[in-house]
Amino acid sequence: MGFFSAIFGTTDNTQLVEAIKDGAFLVDVRTPGEFALGSVKGAVNIPLDRIASQLAQFKNKKHVVVFCRSGNRSGQAQSILQHYGISNVIDGGTVGNVKECVG
Repeated sequence: MGFFSAIFGTTDNTQLVEAIKDGAFLVDVRTPGEFALGSVKGAVNIPLDRIASQLAQFKNKKHVVVFCRSGNRSGQAQSILQHYGISNVIDGGTVGNVKECVG
């Protein structure tokens, strides 16, 4: 068991895994430089500071999964999207977490 798992408990990724299996729109909200160093297969890069100006890309998606390096920016991205009425957003947390769920 990892250090964080021991402190915070294990994360239940059931909803995340199901959304990914169902063709979720995967969005890496890190900077383009971070994205260039590697991301999740099939993910697009929409940095956090561009989320509000890129809302059209999120419309009509059945599931949206946002993620970043630590989980902080993905939480902010989820809040921004929900503020604009996009409610089908899952905060995937870290890029590593989403990679594990993609398989």
